[in-house]
Amino acid sequence: MRRHKQWPLRPLLAYSFCSSAAERVSTSTAAAATAAFPLKHVTRSNFETTLNDLRALVKAADFVAIDLEMTGVTSAPWRDSLEFDRYDVRYLKVKDSAEKFAVVQFGVCPFRWDSRTQSFVSHPHNFFVFPRQELTFDPPAHEFLCQTTSMDFLAKYQFDFNTCIHEGISYLSRRQEEDASKRLETLYSEEGIDSSGETEDLKLVRLADVLFAERMKNMLNEWRTGLLHGGNVSSESPRISNGSTQSTETVFHHMRPALSLKGFTSHQLRVIISVLGKHFGDLVYLHSDDKSSCSQDFVVYTESESDKENLMKEAKDERKRVGERKIQSAIGFRQVIDLLASEKKLIVGHNCFLDIAHVYSKFVGPLPSTAEKFVASINSHFPYIVDTKILLNVNPMLHQRMKKSSTSLSSAFSSLCPQIEFSSRSSDSHLQQRLKIDVEVDNIRCSNWNAGGKHEAGYDAFMTGCIFAQACNHLGFDFTQHSQSDNLAHNEKLEKYINRLYLSWTRGDIIDLRTGHTNADNWRVSKFKYENIVLIWNFPRKLKAREIKECICKAFGSVSVISVYHIDDSAVFVLFKNSELVCDFLKLKRQLESSDGPVSVLHPLSKILEGGNTGAADYEAYKEICSSHISEILFSDQAETVGVKSRTRPDPQDETDRREESTVAVTHKASDLIDAFLANRVEVETATTN
Repeated sequence: MRRHKQWPLRPLLAYSFCSSAAERVSTSTAAAATAAFPLKHVTRSNFETTLNDLRALVKAADFVAIDLEMTGVTSAPWRDSLEFDRYDVRYLKVKDSAEKFAVVQFGVCPFRWDSRTQSFVSHPHNFFVFPRQELTFDPPAHEFLCQTTSMDFLAKYQFDFNTCIHEGISYLSRRQEEDASKRLETLYSEEGIDSSGETEDLKLVRLADVLFAERMKNMLNEWRTGLLHGGNVSSESPRISNGSTQSTETVFHHMRPALSLKGFTSHQLRVIISVLGKHFGDLVYLHSDDKSSCSQDFVVYTESESDKENLMKEAKDERKRVGERKIQSAIGFRQVIDLLASEKKLIVGHNCFLDIAHVYSKFVGPLPSTAEKFVASINSHFPYIVDTKILLNVNPMLHQRMKKSSTSLSSAFSSLCPQIEFSSRSSDSHLQQRLKIDVEVDNIRCSNWNAGGKHEAGYDAFMTGCIFAQACNHLGFDFTQHSQSDNLAHNEKLEKYINRLYLSWTRGDIIDLRTGHTNADNWRVSKFKYENIVLIWNFPRKLKAREIKECICKAFGSVSVISVYHIDDSAVFVLFKNSELVCDFLKLKRQLESSDGPVSVLHPLSKILEGGNTGAADYEAYKEICSSHISEILFSDQAETVGVKSRTRPDPQDETDRREESTVAVTHKASDLIDAFLANRVEVETATTN
């Protein structure tokens, strides 16, 4: 869910499909007139079979369109994309969003050109995903934020949260998989936990423990004696007590006779282990997890010390293999991302930088700290990405065809693909001349349907792919000559649009994923000179931008400030005419705060500094504040929490030494400032009297 893309999500629906070749080409049948959009919904129950089919579809695809829906966009109001945000700050805000919010739906739609029917065939998939904790040796459970407006929006359009949470497909990123494998290796290494579960001698204090230990000792002795003298391991197992929920059963475990323990508490198992250590050298306790994550406890008979050592090694190796299988199973939806990355297909999105950041954060690893590092890393995983929003805005012909309308996904789809959106209701010959795009789900192909599948990631991915296909058609692609061996990503008509993405969801800064260079030449030049900007926060709330500008202009001249822009109610950007004024302002602020004389009261900046808590810093401090993982609601609280304010005010330990020096400087400057201030006041009073 992107900013300004307020489309609802809907619960799973039962769709009907066209079922024959005649129905596929007919536009007048009743079935076509009422058919809903065919969309493949994927949850845990059908993920494995769907993944197998998707592998072949992606391999044969000319391009794959994607779209994501999230639980929110901004973790604080000031983390929204602002006019004064530099490209590196914009990346930090996108990074914060991708790290803190969850993906709840992932749309994947492979498109393949069918030369036989002279049309594209699309395969829209709508995956429900949820970051469920699947591994018992995982770190603490995943956490994510839910933006109230986003959750209310999802609920308003009947998003099925139960399906998402209970049936959503879990996943591990590549980094999480590596970490889990390392933890597993450590857990079962020679220095790890003793797999027999043997512990030091347990002191039995309670009478109940003493009686339970004696009862288990007798039971185990009876069972062992039966094995040694009777030799019939399938005979009836010894009973615990009448009416008890605990039970035992003689079984084979690791090809050895064993007693399965059921219904015992963890404390009782510790007592049993203690009994075994004291009285039975040839009986070994083993705890194991099977493939279905069910825990089982056994007491196993061994014939010798060497047999006991072999058993312990076998049990440890088996548990490690089970753990490795669980890790592979927990990878989950990331297999789809690995598939897209391995096939090196052209990935198509719409205003998709945030989507790509989510893909990296959720399925690759922690996002890099800078935009340059991110550019270099993402390009190694997905070498070909196209943003249809850039395609529509940058290309003059496509921009003209949009008739200067909005380039939002729904508007672009309506403008470029009306024959698809209204296929069952329009006979306009002009619409019929556009590219044909069919939909195929579960081997059933359909050419006509009613629009109505919007607001889901799978359908949004389909719309994105349709826009791209039609845009290519307008750019002069001759798909009639297209063969499966042709790679759209290498077509010269797309060269200037490949791997260029909008850096934020509201502004037009473009990031080039092809270079990965760190110099500013790779970014679109901003109209702002960021060295001329001062950040001010925690000033009196009653002050507005106009009043702040007036105060500063009285001190530094009427043309010293170009503009003042509110970050929120507690902070502003001040754009000065030049960088020298930035230094002068910060220096003067420090001097005034270190002085207790009348100058600080009469000075024009006194309104801004009222209360003694006002903070100010250059633009780099703003970047540092945005880089913090913390997100306070008010920017002033954020700056205070990050600790930037302490560096913009006098150091307590240096305050005494600095006061003496600054007082002299302020005194010399004070007379001029006061004279100017009073002169201006006299002029105003004279003008008023006249």
